[in-house]
Amino acid sequence: MADDLKTKRIRKSEAGMTLMELIVVMIVIGMLAAVAGPKIYDQMGKSKKNIARLQINEFESMLGIYSFDVGRFPTTYEGLHALIQNPTGINSWDGPYMKNKQEVPLDPWSRPYTYKSPGENGADYDICSAGADGVEGTNDDICSWQ
Repeated sequence: MADDLKTKRIRKSEAGMTLMELIVVMIVIGMLAAVAGPKIYDQMGKSKKNIARLQINEFESMLGIYSFDVGRFPTTYEGLHALIQNPTGINSWDGPYMKNKQEVPLDPWSRPYTYKSPGENGADYDICSAGADGVEGTNDDICSWQ
């Protein structure tokens, strides 16, 4: 009988966590999330900006080849879509310049890039992403002239 009592005590102590222990664990997890969460979110925002810059650089490379073939950059009306499909039956167009693409890629926030030619900043063209806020002309815009 003494052995049965000892076995029951051992099993009871091995039964699992108490409610208080669970609450402490939840508080610790919550504190870790509160500290690490904003830093992870900030890094994700920086990554999206870097992706936008890389895509703009890629557009610029393709526009250079387009310009070499056609003798000019696409008009604002033709836009970046001219890199995928011949806009007006131009004989010297040798695209598509974006391989394996049916549509012009969206920016990392799933919005279209804006393209203007001639550019408003002294360049032949401007390519911009409105950034995280989706509003052009704010501090988080990512543009080809930056």
